[in-house]
Amino acid sequence: MISASLVKELRDRSGAGMLDCKKALEATNGNMDEAINWLREKGISKAAKKAERIAAEGIAAILVKNNKAVMVEVNSETDFVAKNEEFKNLVNMILNTIMESDLASDDLTGALKLTTEQGTLEDVIIEKTSKIGEKLSLRRFSVVSKEDNDSFGEYIHMGGKIAVLTVLEGSNSEVAKEVAMHAAAMRPQYVSKEDVPQEEVEKERAVLKEQAINEGKPAEIAEKMVEGRIRKFYEEICLEEQAFVKDSDVKVGAYVKNNDGKIKTMIRYEVGEGMQKREENFAEEVAKQMGN
Repeated sequence: MISASLVKELRDRSGAGMLDCKKALEATNGNMDEAINWLREKGISKAAKKAERIAAEGIAAILVKNNKAVMVEVNSETDFVAKNEEFKNLVNMILNTIMESDLASDDLTGALKLTTEQGTLEDVIIEKTSKIGEKLSLRRFSVVSKEDNDSFGEYIHMGGKIAVLTVLEGSNSEVAKEVAMHAAAMRPQYVSKEDVPQEEVEKERAVLKEQAINEGKPAEIAEKMVEGRIRKFYEEICLEEQAFVKDSDVKVGAYVKNNDGKIKTMIRYEVGEGMQKREENFAEEVAKQMGN
């Protein structure tokens, strides 16, 4: 009988999945060193060596079922692998597994522990890392629910480089998708002015006031200039305040209101945003995939 503690020790030492570690120990009658060699021979422990590598490419994807939607970002090291069918199948497995669970969006640890027919999601990702030859990771996910009279809007741009999910109170899915497409292009950070943290507003206000004073404006004039520029600040970062890309004469919030709706939620993923991206040319990627 292989103990759970022994399996965990092998997992910590090899970086392989729990299921593979159990198989290795069973195949070697619990001998740790032989089990490590068994994993190496199978190519499974290679995944551990990739753990510190940068994975900033990948796919952002969305799955909607009835009143529930799941959005994920799954990363790979290269865009070449992100276009691989096996990688896309992994993304779909992750989407469906989270969809069938009752997880909250911020529970990444819980997501990796979800079980599939092939083991936990973490085990599957480690196994695919070893097989595909690049570090793969589930970076983040969002789970969104809506009411019956709400509308989901989904938009995927450039094959999964950008994904946007919107929820409108009322209106319809067509309008919700238009809003999602706008958000993909214009990069809003918040839905409304009320969503912007006051600390962020005050910081911006202080910078703008300093700018106005440095321009030689009197204090009272500087204050008025700041208020005008703060409105511009909101127009840049708030979805409702942005000029609608298809009709710049109307703001997005007004466009939705004119179509009997109100924006409740907007989530935008851009693959690799905020991450360091590694430099590699296409020829090198192809050579690596062919094992040269």
